[in-house]
Amino acid sequence: MMTPLDHAESWLADRGEKLTELRREVLSHLLDAHGPMKAYELLTALQKGRPGASPPTVYRTLDFLVGMGLVHRIDSLQSFVACPIFHAPHQGVMLVCERCHGVEELESPSWMETLRNEVAATGFVMNQHELEIKGLCRACQEATA
Repeated sequence: MMTPLDHAESWLADRGEKLTELRREVLSHLLDAHGPMKAYELLTALQKGRPGASPPTVYRTLDFLVGMGLVHRIDSLQSFVACPIFHAPHQGVMLVCERCHGVEELESPSWMETLRNEVAATGFVMNQHELEIKGLCRACQEATA
């Protein structure tokens, strides 16, 4: 059975790219996280094994992983989360909990095709999108009930 990192390596190989040791390490931290991580949290985690790691190193790696469809940038939280389903270009709908900051991805909701058609009808060409919907996750709702 393939691990998420094996799957990521295969995904990148199919696109002529490599999962370098640094990319693997950053993705591994995101996969192991219990929610989104900020770039500087990733930097701190990396510096435990790579004392020379710097912010540009982390940001370049994150830019690559986002561009390849392995990671989502959650703008409202200024953080990153591993994609449960790899896809490029990004077409995700991210559900962001305002209380616990948990993130869940909806894969191609049925209304997304309608949105794509509406956008195309304006003459606008949509390359990618990541829509963030904010609210409360089930666990946070139950905790306040």
